[in-house]
Amino acid sequence: MSEQPARWTRATVYPDMWADPDDDPRNNEGAGSEGELATLRDYLTDYRLTLRMKCEGLDAEQLARRSVPPSTMSLLGLVRHLAEVERDWRNWIGDGEPLPKLYGGRDADFDGAVAEQAEVEAAHCALAREQGATDAALAGHPDLGERLGKDGISVRELMVHRIEEYARHCGHADLLRECVDGRVGQ
Repeated sequence: MSEQPARWTRATVYPDMWADPDDDPRNNEGAGSEGELATLRDYLTDYRLTLRMKCEGLDAEQLARRSVPPSTMSLLGLVRHLAEVERDWRNWIGDGEPLPKLYGGRDADFDGAVAEQAEVEAAHCALAREQGATDAALAGHPDLGERLGKDGISVRELMVHRIEEYARHCGHADLLRECVDGRVGQ
């Protein structure tokens, strides 16, 4: 008998989706955004929401559950990792001293993802705080061609990289969630 959970979804219209289209909180407000910057921001917002959706309804043990050895990846680890990444992106666009790491050295964001409710709450708070700070730092730079920081990264490149990072990790979150409780979908 397999220890893997059976595949399931809450969707009733399309059984391979996470939620029915009318219940999906991502971009269901009608026509899409106007302009490149607004479009990039919308995609980033949707991927951030997707990550939150993949973590919904799980307890601390489930969120901290590792994928497969030797990986230390977990949903909680992804939340912590993306908080760390958001912070680091501000280092890319600033000219001052780099911000210190949130969780310490290499892979500490994943290694320190332990099954404690306080850790889950702290990770979600850190992610929201770091997302807000990065968004605020970029808010004053609406020109996608503007180059920022010591390395002269363009705002466009940074926005696309942010979307890519979340998209890649949302793919990981899909697989991690399915391993935890069998839930599948978009």
